[in-house]
Order: sequence, then structure tokens, then C-alpha cells
Amino acid sequence: MSDRWQYKVEEVKSSIWGTVKPADVEERLRTLGQQGWELVNASHATQWGPTLLFLKRRG
Repeated sequence: MSDRWQYKVEEVKSSIWGTVKPADVEERLRTLGQQGWELVNASHATQWGPTLLFLKRRG
């Protein structure tokens, strides 16, 4: 039997100076974790762009 997965990409926006507060990321991950989402990867590709959180959960 194969598992079915749901996938989600969340965007954590950076401040006007291009920084992301770790506490903001932790809070978002805590909320998503309570909904059953598991972080698979994160990417912060550019200084001014958002941090992308790649998540999955059993569906």
C-alpha cells in the first residue's frame, strides 16, 4: 500500500531590510506542525525575497 501525501509551500516574508526573524519562522512552523505538516526543506534564494518552507503531511 502506498502512502498519499499532501504538499504545501509557505512563504515567510522578509522585512524591508531583507531579514527574516527566526522567531517568526518558528511560530509559523509551530502552527503548521499542529495541523500535521512536517517541514521537508526551506529555501531563501535571494536577499530580498521570502523564505520558502516546503512541507508535507499524510493525506
